[in-house]
Amino acid sequence: MTIDGKQVTVPAGTIILEAARNAGVEIPTLCYHPDLNTKAMCRICVVEVEGARTLQTACSQPVVDGMVIKTNSPLVRESRKTNMELLISNHPQDCLNCIRNQNCELQSLSDKLGIRSQRFEQTEKFEYQKDLSTPSLVRDPSKCILCRRCVAVCHQVQGVGAIYPVNRGINTVVAPAGNDELNNVACVLCGQCIQVCPVGAIYEVDDTDKVWAALSNPDLHVVVQTAPAIRVAIGEELGLAPGSRVTGKMVAALRRMGFAKVFDTDFTADLTIIEEGHELLERLNHGGKLPMITSCSPGWIKYIEHFYPELLEHLSTCKSPQQMFGALAKTYYAEKAGIPPEKIYMVSIMPCTAKKYEAGRFEMQDSGYQDVDVVLTTRELGRMIREAGIDFNSLEDEEFDHPLGISTGAGAIFGSTGGVMEAALRTVYEVVTNKELQQIELKAVRGLDGVKEATVELDGTKVKVAVAHGLKNAKTLMEKIKAGTADYHFIEVMCCPGGCIGGGGQPFPTNDTTRKARMQAIYEEDQNMPLRKSHENPAVKRLYEEFLEKPLGEKSHHLLHTHYTARKKY
Repeated sequence: MTIDGKQVTVPAGTIILEAARNAGVEIPTLCYHPDLNTKAMCRICVVEVEGARTLQTACSQPVVDGMVIKTNSPLVRESRKTNMELLISNHPQDCLNCIRNQNCELQSLSDKLGIRSQRFEQTEKFEYQKDLSTPSLVRDPSKCILCRRCVAVCHQVQGVGAIYPVNRGINTVVAPAGNDELNNVACVLCGQCIQVCPVGAIYEVDDTDKVWAALSNPDLHVVVQTAPAIRVAIGEELGLAPGSRVTGKMVAALRRMGFAKVFDTDFTADLTIIEEGHELLERLNHGGKLPMITSCSPGWIKYIEHFYPELLEHLSTCKSPQQMFGALAKTYYAEKAGIPPEKIYMVSIMPCTAKKYEAGRFEMQDSGYQDVDVVLTTRELGRMIREAGIDFNSLEDEEFDHPLGISTGAGAIFGSTGGVMEAALRTVYEVVTNKELQQIELKAVRGLDGVKEATVELDGTKVKVAVAHGLKNAKTLMEKIKAGTADYHFIEVMCCPGGCIGGGGQPFPTNDTTRKARMQAIYEEDQNMPLRKSHENPAVKRLYEEFLEKPLGEKSHHLLHTHYTARKKY
């Protein structure tokens, strides 16, 4: 085929968009997303094909032998520009006040297409109210360009189906069925819709002002915990490449922002492994409900509560590492530091929008207070660092505060799909066999395959495990359990594709390319840790000696375990 006068050879069936990239030509796109189905809605990617009566969409049209394509003719440029101008005429002219300002695909594409003035008058838009019904997500239909990316990810990747194109023609809006609020339907608040939205039509609830207020309050002792997936993603918010490991700089930046202590959620990831591993052994040895399923992903928990409430007994009773940390911060840490728990303000930095919801659940107050006071996403932390004027890249590396900042490589890999399973089996194997595990890397559960399986022998007993990421893949395993055909002992489910490294609160863009880069960085973090097994964490051992006494003990049960709620779909 020939593209702009250059001959190119590509496999049959390749779309024009990819063929052009092979020729060094970048065709602009808007509704197209590399991880989702093709919709060809926006018509920004049109090209001229010799012999065709009309312009063709490069994102959907496959090439044929001998095809001659023009991607930069006057007709193509004018058509793209006109289509973009029509989109803009139906979009609020409010860029400075938009959360996606300077990180908006509509805005950047307008610049690339050379749009400097508005030929078309602003259309009369319907006045849409923002949907503020959830603690995690805000929907602003007035900014929606109807690209339907959010619909695709909600239905095809997550299998939730919380949002649809509602009405027809000029009245079309993307919303829950019946144009209801998100809080009234089975939305799991995962935020994957945010990740694929090209504009500011859906975004996370911004809690940065709450944190700034707490940091300026002299009566509060403000502490922060950071999830394992933050250290391999926050650099992207500050100009670094995807997968940059910036743990030490992140800690330094948080100290400069004013946090009294900077702690590591990896500490309670290690603690989760101890509690969850012993819970698995308890079920294996005493006829408990199997397969046991992990419970650290709040979007997954909300999904099973809505869609498979009859299977709630399969869930581990362990709280997530975030919530375990909050409970310990206001009990164990408060006691050791001599600070009244009501003076401790617990901030979590998480890759996940559903964590905002989790922190507010009524079950999460076992310390006598709300265990976690506020949750910020990676993007919110990036905004705060920029607002504080911190030159992130020039910071010298600093270490987490002890003792709640001591962790192992097993805690670090929690951030990637398969990580919880691998970390758990590192510990369970040695607890059961009293032997050192020689090959600690369980590569069978790594990677981006939707469902992964492995079998591990524990002192003569073969334990079969499965890992799923993305809720549509989780559904496959849940249907097996319902049908009685699941022969697994232990299942890990992560709500978001790729696990926490692909969470709804992570930097833009999050796609399979960035997921792979962050995933590689997570495993590098593990490899560089002096300790790589959760049960070897000296701070966790001390926690049991001084406070918790034993795994699955009375105090652990009270502070670190919980129960779940059967919910309806509407």
